[in-house]
Amino acid sequence: MEKSKLLDPFEEARLSKGYGKMNDQDDPVTMILRLKDVRKCAHNWKAFQSGATPGRIVVPSEVNIRDTRQIPFEVDPPLHKDYRSLVEPWFKRPLEKEYKQKLTKQIEAIVDEVIAKKTVEVVQDFSLRLQSQALTLLLNIPFEESETWIGWGTHVFRSEGESLDADKANLLYDYIDQQIIKAERNPGNDLYSMLLSSEVNGKKLTHEEVKGVMILTFAGGRDTVINAVTNSIAYFAEHPESLKQLRENPDVTGKAVEELIRYFSPLTHMGRVATQDTQVCEHAIKADSRISLCWASANRDASVFENPNDIVLDRKVNPHVSFGFGTHNCLGATHARQIMNILLVSLAKKVKSIEILDHTENIEDLEEFKRKVGYDSIKVNFNAL
Repeated sequence: MEKSKLLDPFEEARLSKGYGKMNDQDDPVTMILRLKDVRKCAHNWKAFQSGATPGRIVVPSEVNIRDTRQIPFEVDPPLHKDYRSLVEPWFKRPLEKEYKQKLTKQIEAIVDEVIAKKTVEVVQDFSLRLQSQALTLLLNIPFEESETWIGWGTHVFRSEGESLDADKANLLYDYIDQQIIKAERNPGNDLYSMLLSSEVNGKKLTHEEVKGVMILTFAGGRDTVINAVTNSIAYFAEHPESLKQLRENPDVTGKAVEELIRYFSPLTHMGRVATQDTQVCEHAIKADSRISLCWASANRDASVFENPNDIVLDRKVNPHVSFGFGTHNCLGATHARQIMNILLVSLAKKVKSIEILDHTENIEDLEEFKRKVGYDSIKVNFNAL
């Protein structure tokens, strides 16, 4: 079997009943598997809320490692819209010409470096660096700060062998506290300073609210971007014809980004908490119990996607939900799409072929489901065009 292939462990349960079950730290989760049901539940924020106890809608739950509410991620309407309206213009900046030029320069420099080096461990020495360096643009802070984040490793809240690591999480929280204090004393043009100078409903954002936005910004786009980039490198290693397709027909690049993100679904699922007794797929959901919107399963739903287990770079109909759906669609989607677009263009322009030398898969244990989300490590050779 191809090393880059991601199997669909949810297919049988999705077809037979539409849901799955997992126990998460003694707080069970009902996983919603069909695209139509995922969309319906995501849209129904009154029945399935995000504004529960901070950390509870994340799977695995982060209740035991944080009490700061991530904003606007863990806030429901109508307040959600007020927070979202404040930060959304900032997160649309990747569409600006100057931002795109700077991001292109960053990504092309990394691609040139790994081609010259030839043999590279992709997760640590390519994807993590690319994601961390790109984040300096999103925060509008000095490029050198990326070295601090690279030093944290690929996971913000996890250490090897542990699902959650409170000590490691506290490194992030303490770091953000320090950066907020620094911005309070010396305001600049960075995201911290913008938030500190802003108001929502006539009130200045508190330190805790700013921290909530920043935790989301750091955590939300880290593993996901790393997984998307790493999985794409593995795919192109086994499909040099796809690199050639992008090189000869660059107009396909936008569709290719969406298809890779659909297929790899860098974030498996995201939770909600039921506000009332209800039903999903004829299955009873009790008030205050958790569901998860399983993006990875929904993106392989054969009732919506033709040949869902194949990567079709120029797929024409692609209503994937990798960036979420409804009120809480991903705030960082514009940034992530721009990273992937520029990366694909750069690879097509500079790389002839990629050879996988060694790899260790990253498997998520979801009890009745075991899902490959990417790699703990993958060593490759990059061969220049």
